[in-house]
Amino acid sequence: MSDAGRLCEAFLEQSPACHWIVGKDLAFKLIYGNATSVFGKSAVQLTGQSIPDALPPGPAQVWANRFARVLCGEILRLRERGASTPWQITLFPLRFEDEIRYAAGTAREAAPWSTAEQELRNTVLSALKAQEFERTTVAKFLHDVVGQNLTALGLQLDLARMDLETVSPETRDRIAEVQQVLESVMEQVREYSYHLNPSAVERAGLRSALDRLTGHIRERFAGGLRVNVDPSLKIDPKIASALYQIAAEAVANAVQHSSCSAIEIAVKSTRSGPSLEVRDNGRGFDPADILGGSRGLGLLSMEHYAAQAGLELAITSHPGTGTTVRAAAMETD
Repeated sequence: MSDAGRLCEAFLEQSPACHWIVGKDLAFKLIYGNATSVFGKSAVQLTGQSIPDALPPGPAQVWANRFARVLCGEILRLRERGASTPWQITLFPLRFEDEIRYAAGTAREAAPWSTAEQELRNTVLSALKAQEFERTTVAKFLHDVVGQNLTALGLQLDLARMDLETVSPETRDRIAEVQQVLESVMEQVREYSYHLNPSAVERAGLRSALDRLTGHIRERFAGGLRVNVDPSLKIDPKIASALYQIAAEAVANAVQHSSCSAIEIAVKSTRSGPSLEVRDNGRGFDPADILGGSRGLGLLSMEHYAAQAGLELAITSHPGTGTTVRAAAMETD
């Protein structure tokens, strides 16, 4: 081996990062560095082994899907949590004579969040809190001022219509037409106020709020939409409100991005408390893919509501297998 070759070999072996090459047969050809933290097995155990044989079924499917995408020419940048630390992972195609023959990868330990990332997250979360306050204020104004004044106006029109019952039938009928328009406006104000106010769930209950949510979704979603809530479940109003907000975000993401034909919302009791699951049968995605557009405002919103209520949020998805969003009370020892 030349000096350059030995130098390259020493660099790869002593690098704090982990590097690997996988063939089209999805077998590990070369591995350098600590593979245990990334794959759960050492380089010696993995080298020469195919992914389905070397890894448990769940991780094997995830990594096989990733490498298949890379062998088709994609470059993936992932952020994934290992046993004790997050990893920044880059997967890229390895070409020889303009032909993709291998999928290469490198992983390095990453700080939980860089200062810039954390500041951005804090800014977004502050904006979400401000938005909640504004929504509550507008909802209160619509309900307490606009709604009540419209109701009072309707009562006055009732009195006027009764006074004109025999005196002027034409005017009476015109007032009745105005009242019909007024009723429609009042219903729209009530609906919009309910939609804006996050405390509506606390008043009406989680099942009622979810039924109302799915009623709105069905207006623009042609697929199947099912709600299953344990009727015996007693949920703290604050937790119920958070579960509703998470469900609303998860359903909106599924309708807009997943190309699914069925969505199910399930709320049940677990040993640690209430649990929400929103499942769809859409195209799915890799939750670790930081370039795939999955870590948008919707996910940050769900994380925000979960943190406020002391819930643990988990998103399970693979390309082609749909997505499950789960929010549940954190288990205690």
